[in-house]
Amino acid sequence: MSTYLLCLVLFCIGLYGLLRKRNLVKIIVGLAIMGYSVNLFFVLLGYRLHGRAPIDAPDQVIENMVDPLPQAVVLTSIVIGLGVMALLISLAIRIYEKHGTLDITKIRKLKG
Repeated sequence: MSTYLLCLVLFCIGLYGLLRKRNLVKIIVGLAIMGYSVNLFFVLLGYRLHGRAPIDAPDQVIENMVDPLPQAVVLTSIVIGLGVMALLISLAIRIYEKHGTLDITKIRKLKG
């Protein structure tokens, strides 16, 4: 139960960075922390105490196996998150090249 609470704390740290920070890089890092906490939560949902790897063999009894579905979903989420993060960083670089700042309050005031 405490690991779920730590996962929630990690998500709240990322949410704080997303909502309260004004630098684009810090916002991107906050979004990444939120994504990692959700991935960790999914892996924790499939975890079993003293669980075995989900390998089906003729000589093994199917008992207390770890659920492989959350692991597959997390792998897909990591790949998609990497693509989104690369897009966000490239957009932040282009904004910095155009406006000379990463502060979103200053970017909003600029025209053109």
